[in-house]
Amino acid sequence: MPELPDIIVYQEALSRRVTGMTLEHVRLSSPFLLRTVEPPIASVEGRGVAGVERVGKRLVLALDGDLFLVLHLMIAGRLHWKEKGAQPPKKVGLAAFDFTSGTLTLTEAGSKRRAALHLAGSRAALQALDPGGIDVLAASPEEFRARLRSASHTLKRSLTDPRLFSGIGNAYSDEALHAAQLSPLQLTGNLADDEVSRLYEATRQVLHVWIERLRQEAGDAFPEKVTAFRKDMAVHGRFRQPCPRCGAPVQRIVYAQNEANYCPRCQTGGRLLADRALSRLLREDWPRRLED
Repeated sequence: MPELPDIIVYQEALSRRVTGMTLEHVRLSSPFLLRTVEPPIASVEGRGVAGVERVGKRLVLALDGDLFLVLHLMIAGRLHWKEKGAQPPKKVGLAAFDFTSGTLTLTEAGSKRRAALHLAGSRAALQALDPGGIDVLAASPEEFRARLRSASHTLKRSLTDPRLFSGIGNAYSDEALHAAQLSPLQLTGNLADDEVSRLYEATRQVLHVWIERLRQEAGDAFPEKVTAFRKDMAVHGRFRQPCPRCGAPVQRIVYAQNEANYCPRCQTGGRLLADRALSRLLREDWPRRLED
């Protein structure tokens, strides 16, 4: 799923192309994309674009007349900037948005249609779509600490909870926890003050670094290489590859539709975290330590 660095780069690239332009037509290829009935989607056609905003992992086209088109790309949704009038691909195309400056197409790989389009008829309706998480890049250390300790969860769950923190998902939570040298399964209630401060600084640093990397990668072009797996990441998507800090093989636990990648030497003191499915299968044969 595109996370905060990807969404920010999308936002910046789209803003340069559509702010001040007119949204002439909206062409929907999938009946499952649009999740709202009122206002009708036809009401956005012919309106000027006042700007491009972000609400968590959602991109928002702010239109004249206090209308807001809200795109949630979910896991496999991607945006593409094309010449005006371009057709979205038949199998994966969900929608096309025609502006005076060009056409924005929305695609989604796979058979599951999870990407969503909402039309909010007021600023209040837009705010109702916000899960409420704080922006770590704008938050003070005190605000971060208060949110982190507002509920007793694992660090992985807390960082990826959109009600607590905005825009952080599977990939950058792994990277932040590795940078802070903290276990993804450590409980927020057990963190010392210096560990909270370390996580705050590490999360901000990771996000800043990747925002700048993605900006440089895209340059003046529209970002097309949006992915959750990048070769320069420290642990995310690097199962069994060496940790860049200590050389130990990166480990992974899988649960539901998510996973946590971590270095057992840097983050858990050499202890291997139990994968719910595999550890139950192996039972006493499940290795407890990195040396095993």
